[in-house]
Amino acid sequence: MTVDSPEIARVEAAGGGQQAPVCELTIVLPCLNEAETLAVCIRKARRSLSRLGIGGEIIVADNGSTDGSQQIACDEGARVVPVSTRGYGAALRGGIEEARGEFVLMADADDSYALDDIGAFVEALRAGADLVMGNRFLGGIEPGAMPALHRYLGNPVLSRIGRLFFHIPVGDFHCGMRAFRRDAVLALGPRTDGMEFASEMVVRASLARLTIVEVPTTLRPDGRTRAPHLRTWRDGWRHLRFLLAFSPRWLMVYPGLVLLVLGALGLVWLSFGTLTVGGVSFSVHTMLACGTAFMVGAQTLGLAIVSRSYATHLDLLPSQAGLERALQRVTLEHGLGVGLLSVLTGTAAFVVAIAHWGSVGFGALDPTSTMRLPIWGMVLIVCGFELILVSFTMSLTTIGRP
Repeated sequence: MTVDSPEIARVEAAGGGQQAPVCELTIVLPCLNEAETLAVCIRKARRSLSRLGIGGEIIVADNGSTDGSQQIACDEGARVVPVSTRGYGAALRGGIEEARGEFVLMADADDSYALDDIGAFVEALRAGADLVMGNRFLGGIEPGAMPALHRYLGNPVLSRIGRLFFHIPVGDFHCGMRAFRRDAVLALGPRTDGMEFASEMVVRASLARLTIVEVPTTLRPDGRTRAPHLRTWRDGWRHLRFLLAFSPRWLMVYPGLVLLVLGALGLVWLSFGTLTVGGVSFSVHTMLACGTAFMVGAQTLGLAIVSRSYATHLDLLPSQAGLERALQRVTLEHGLGVGLLSVLTGTAAFVVAIAHWGSVGFGALDPTSTMRLPIWGMVLIVCGFELILVSFTMSLTTIGRP
């Protein structure tokens, strides 16, 4: 349900004789108890629409305010969209879904963003961009507008991780003022409810190969007397968690490969006896650690393949042609065959070790000289079973395919 105001008609009628849609731009302001600053934000947004001659509307996506924000929004000529699901992302998603404009511009309702200067965002959208990100580091951050921890650590680090993981040409990953084509962003199927919605939008847009550009924007100190809703460490972790979850390569593939390669080198290196390097001796204990690293690496890679395949199957991530071709060539039977061979070889290693134990009357053994073969047996059996289970699990994704 939405609450309309007579002012909307006048805002949407703005546009003069331009051949613009009846409602070209919707400005969405997420709101949770923003009575101190909401009115000035709406006024700035309305003046921008009028000055630029844009047919548009202003939506306040209210997330359960108890300070009268809804009435303030109506009095100032905005349209109130109640959103019952709590969270920054949920509020924005609710407002975007109700938007009438071809374009949507979102910004916080705390009077920190330059709603009086939205021209560059609209120009970029009209020029063909799908997502226009504001960059506060290019536009200017006024003193006291951003905590030092966010400015010099949190935002730069998370932005750099986003560029590294997803090759996104964005210098300010978490700017709360951005504009986009409504249909294009809704087609991405955003799902998160919290502050990580900001990361989800950019990541999904990049994975879908939408056109992303940046424009400078200014950040000012907000006009509230209360503490902000943002929680530095909690919300920073949620952003990082989302980036990792949407990048199986960095979360699982690369770490798994490192463990697999280092473990394999150590296993082979130490299979022939104790080796001394620089006065430090590496023996069966190091070999056991290498075997552990190899198994963890193999399991991590198996989980990476399964999770990536299912994420594609659920339309959470786009398909990868190389992975699809590899999975088509490596059938369930291939995986079962190799896995079974590994298990049998590992079992044979244990049989040989037991036979050697029997040859000395099942008495005490010197671990330094007798544990190498059982370590190999353990690694081969565990990795063989892992391969069999991954092969069966992957075969589920092909059920129903021609």
